[in-house]
Amino acid sequence: MVMRRKITEILKKWKESDSGECALLIDGARRVGKSFIVEDFAKAEYPAYLMINFKYVGNDVKETFHEYLGRLDVFFERLFLILGRKPLPKGSLVIFDEVQAFPRAREAIKPLVADGRYHYVETGSLISIKKNVEGILIPSEERHIKMYPMDFEEFLWANGELSMMGAIRNAFSRREPLGPLHRRAMDAFRTYMLVGGMPQSVKKYVETHDFDKVDRTKRDILGLYRDAIAKYAGSNTLKVQRMWDAIPAQLSRHEKSYNLSDIDDNARMRGYEDPAFWLKDAMICNFCYNATEPNLGLSLSADHTTFKCYMADTGLLVSHAFDENELAAESIHKRLLTGDISINEGMLMENVVAQMLVASGRKLYFYARSDPYDRRNRMEIDFLIAKSKLARKNNVSAVEVKSGKRIRPASLRKFQAKFADYLAETFLFHADDVKETEIVRCLPLYMASCL
Repeated sequence: MVMRRKITEILKKWKESDSGECALLIDGARRVGKSFIVEDFAKAEYPAYLMINFKYVGNDVKETFHEYLGRLDVFFERLFLILGRKPLPKGSLVIFDEVQAFPRAREAIKPLVADGRYHYVETGSLISIKKNVEGILIPSEERHIKMYPMDFEEFLWANGELSMMGAIRNAFSRREPLGPLHRRAMDAFRTYMLVGGMPQSVKKYVETHDFDKVDRTKRDILGLYRDAIAKYAGSNTLKVQRMWDAIPAQLSRHEKSYNLSDIDDNARMRGYEDPAFWLKDAMICNFCYNATEPNLGLSLSADHTTFKCYMADTGLLVSHAFDENELAAESIHKRLLTGDISINEGMLMENVVAQMLVASGRKLYFYARSDPYDRRNRMEIDFLIAKSKLARKNNVSAVEVKSGKRIRPASLRKFQAKFADYLAETFLFHADDVKETEIVRCLPLYMASCL
């Protein structure tokens, strides 16, 4: 099967317009498909390429970077000799894979780009943690982009559904029901929620349609993440593991703000800033911050001590949340696919909407306020979305996520009354087709990626 990814278009545009001026650094979680997509791009777009995986190269390659960057003719001569490769023709692509394993290679980008003989793409994880940037000068000739798990449209492509997303976008733009196609779209969306967007999981599903095999694939990935925490989190290993293990329980709470005291009675945010940063930089979690003033510039009022922590891939959350023996039962898969609300499906739906918003390039914010004296001030809005073009007022849209078909927008009603001047639109994503009320525009969950 062919894994068609949208990031390929970004790579092509970079090659056409900016490859002579900067290298491209692709940052993403492990197993998100970085190496595969870059090598596939190299095969399709370049006369030749060289891929150097810095997790596996020997000291002779590393010494070449340390000793010979001032004499690039000698540098390339030695590099090709050590790697057993003939010299590449001018205009070829050099890929620095897993560049976090050898940060000196990032610093080398400046003279290599200036030399002009090749184009450069870097891939990596944990790009910004202290030990991976300490002692090096990050070059201005490096453009940084992020790669996420496959989004809903990419999942549809992998399953041969090439036109469904176009129909969904048309219905969204007209704010009209999808009609007869709605049930098929919801079935595909629930499957996406269960399988997730990790390329290995999607490939296993497309090839077998066996959810038990898909689950084993996802558990292998979760095992790699646990190994990475143990190997790379250093002195924060125990705290990172605690935060990671507690994500399903935290998301299943009525108030989903992450409560550190649930994992450690003495925990304070000051002691968990580095573990939270590690999870965020590893791109295995998406953090959503409380915007206390939901107006212009949500980041300006973001309270970084009050946050929600979503998993970057909802398919992995399903496997992380349910006991292995329980999840292996066919009934669990059926109940998730059919929307049996006896399972806490709400946390999965909210997580997948967060995943879709992040994949579309948005930072995550929510609004929560507790007032023991006035219930009108007690509310929690799942997500806040800022307009791309700001006006003098009405710059923020409020988003609620429901797992079923019932419409009870109590918090949206309170939010609308309190912040009418700030509010542009109110959306409620649910399992039913498009509906309109005086308070809220109700849209099916699969339209969240259209925001």
